[in-house]
Amino acid sequence: MADKSGNQQNLTRTPRICIIFSDTGGGHRSAAEAVETALLDLLREVEPDSHSAEVMVENVVEKSHPVNRFFVELYNFLLRNNQAGMKYYYWFIEKSKPNNSELGYQMTKPYMLKLFDECDPDIVVSVHPMSNHYFARAIRDSGRSGRTKLVTIVTDPNGDFWSGWACADADLTIVPNELGYNRLIQWGISPQRIKVSGMPVNPDFIKPPSCTKEEFRAHLGLDPFEKTVCINAGWAGGGNMLSIYESLSACARNTQVIFLCGHNQALYNRMKKKAKNAAIPTAVLPFHDRMSDLMAAVDLMVTKAGGLTSFEAVARRLPMAIDMITLPMPQELGTANMLCQQGLAYPVQKPDDIVGIVSSLRSRDDYLANPPKAYDLHRANAVYDIAETLLRMAGVKLKPASAEVYTSKI
Repeated sequence: MADKSGNQQNLTRTPRICIIFSDTGGGHRSAAEAVETALLDLLREVEPDSHSAEVMVENVVEKSHPVNRFFVELYNFLLRNNQAGMKYYYWFIEKSKPNNSELGYQMTKPYMLKLFDECDPDIVVSVHPMSNHYFARAIRDSGRSGRTKLVTIVTDPNGDFWSGWACADADLTIVPNELGYNRLIQWGISPQRIKVSGMPVNPDFIKPPSCTKEEFRAHLGLDPFEKTVCINAGWAGGGNMLSIYESLSACARNTQVIFLCGHNQALYNRMKKKAKNAAIPTAVLPFHDRMSDLMAAVDLMVTKAGGLTSFEAVARRLPMAIDMITLPMPQELGTANMLCQQGLAYPVQKPDDIVGIVSSLRSRDDYLANPPKAYDLHRANAVYDIAETLLRMAGVKLKPASAEVYTSKI
């Protein structure tokens, strides 16, 4: 509203936080949902004399223009069907830098301006590297400079990440550790606009599971007490997981498997047939939306080195075997090396490696009682620090030490 002098006033307006992401793989959605969950938790700790806040979450990249949707679909197609081709996708994006393209911005500008009109955000939170520069420009072009702040949350926990994360016009860039901080400094981002807070892992991964591991296994028709391996083909359902499974099935004894196929119907159908005649008991699942319970119910997870998935496993104190048969993309290779060097994961460089890893696996009770502090791997509660930062930027007054008070209940 406006007063008699025409000056804009909105003293009672509830601040709005809009979290934007893209479904390129599953990690960006996981990060967005983790931040949303932590924000909603902390909004229970608002001072009585302060406004609350509204939180919105939207996968904007694929909705912004058909060209962007094509690149999202291409990314997921390669993840699902040609992991070796991902390095060429990475090279192309880094060389062409579509996130800095004038043509690309003009194509997506109408969508972004309309989104701003509809959402009227006080803070835009980006958890995807290809959207940062466009939204920074859209904030300026919509006349929102100084009123709408842009915050970027980096979801690659090493310094070898997409250059699109470096956006000089972002009001704040939150990084998982010093590796990300140093890389952004190298790319010219002001230190005053960078905050090290850890990875945005969903609070579900530090809360007790909703059922015991024995109950979870029995529900899938597996032995409640047998050694259990999760082979996780990821959100897109790709990688070398089938060949790893075949090697394990041929040699392992006293072992059972939960095989996650992600959003890959062909892989799911193929695995269902293969599991019927497998030498080891196997439960085949499509995409699973309770990964925190699943990770609590298994003894080892075979996975690619996705930033969110791997840090969720660390938070759950779950040993990992990392698929490195096909060289991971640069932003994931650094994560794989970090986890292996810190003793949190085993490299799988050929399918048969999984047999030795499973046979020598120690009890989870002896694993990761205290995660290493290197690279902030021990900061399982980091998402609350991130959420607290966002709420304070939005002008929401929280009770003293609200994040610490809330996480102490977990």
